[in-house]
Amino acid sequence: MTIAAGRPTQSVEDSESTGHGSLTQLLTTGPFPEALRAAIKASRLSLDRIQHRLALRGVTISVATLSYWQSGRRRPERPESLEALRHLESVLGVPQSGLSALLGPPRPRGRRCRPTTMMPIDALWARRERVANLLAKVDTSSDLKLGRISQHDRIEISADGGQKSVWVRQILRAEQDGPDRWALVFETEEQDVLPEVVNVRNCHLGRVAKDHEANIMVAEMMFERPLARGETIIMEYELAFPEGHYPKGNNSFARKFRLPVREYVIEVRFDEAGAPARIQQYSVPAGDETPSRRRNLTLDSEHGVHAVALGFGPGVFGVRWEWPGNR
Repeated sequence: MTIAAGRPTQSVEDSESTGHGSLTQLLTTGPFPEALRAAIKASRLSLDRIQHRLALRGVTISVATLSYWQSGRRRPERPESLEALRHLESVLGVPQSGLSALLGPPRPRGRRCRPTTMMPIDALWARRERVANLLAKVDTSSDLKLGRISQHDRIEISADGGQKSVWVRQILRAEQDGPDRWALVFETEEQDVLPEVVNVRNCHLGRVAKDHEANIMVAEMMFERPLARGETIIMEYELAFPEGHYPKGNNSFARKFRLPVREYVIEVRFDEAGAPARIQQYSVPAGDETPSRRRNLTLDSEHGVHAVALGFGPGVFGVRWEWPGNR
């Protein structure tokens, strides 16, 4: 917690409720202007005082701009504005990327601006054509209508090093009226080994398409009903492999994001019978061919590791490991 003007800056957990919900809730669901207004109210700082504190950090921004941001008339989009927003998050005492992750893609400007080209769902997959063929067999029209708020993957590794299961928890927000499903794409490295979707919550399994030769599966995770704009959904499911047929997956697990996600948590739990010699998290921004950021991970008391990404995407984020010897 930071100290300023002789008193602690109010934290997210201590924030007051607003007319549209608590600051904690708004930092999860947005929209950006309402979350910014709530953060400013919780800080008990005037716009003039906020401008002054930003100036002490070397950030020049007008009170009018701050007012436009919180009213929704404008939003930070240019590099210098996004840098100012990063300092503003610190001044207001909200988590890093807590506000910037709510911005979404830049809005088009000017009469002659061309529509933004959205990255296709299959863009980040090595075997794009095989993935695209499977996606053509399901309904993907809801995908662009869903904002990625939170994603949590927990991977269970067996004693022989194979992947037993992947538990998934997602929080999605409807950016438009009508989204009613999530398109799941999953790939393994071993032939004829694809998981079953089990233990679903707040959804049910729709159409499933499989390419056993390419080891790729696409499935519709159907919501209980279409969502209205601004509504959120917490969805859970598990991908379970048949006993004795646990794929090794190149000793790694990664999640592909074609749209930014506010929070991504990945857990990998290893069997107590053996521990990897090295475990590392990595990320590959869209357009890059090799990981740009890596960090070594240490096993915890539960024989597992975890990694967290905030405001990540588009790109790939994952964990990989190496076994002792030639295992």
